[in-house]
Amino acid sequence: MYIPNDVRAVTVARRTLRLILTMHGLIRLTDTAELLAAELVSNAVRHTKGPAALRVRWSAGVLRIGAWDADPEPPEPPGEWGVLGEEGRGLALVRACADLWGWQPLARHGNRGKYVWCELAAA
Repeated sequence: MYIPNDVRAVTVARRTLRLILTMHGLIRLTDTAELLAAELVSNAVRHTKGPAALRVRWSAGVLRIGAWDADPEPPEPPGEWGVLGEEGRGLALVRACADLWGWQPLARHGNRGKYVWCELAAA
């Protein structure tokens, strides 16, 4: 799902993800998945000036949620809960709630950017 650089995109992404997961019988993952998607999309919208996209994939009992943005710079590493200021809470939350997370640089059709993702296992 391509999203504009607008803070309202976070709400649209959350609601769309909830609908998709509910329709596919994955309701038990929706609360955590919504939280993780909101953090990834929020980072993409807040820290870049270009468009972004949310991607969701279900395979072999694992839900992968990812956000692409046009900034090729790596995300700031998540800090520890006790020493976080106003910034840096999002990826710390992703790290705490997801089974696995990471990022990778992307270059496609002459465009550069990054893809930040996380995974939730069904169990």
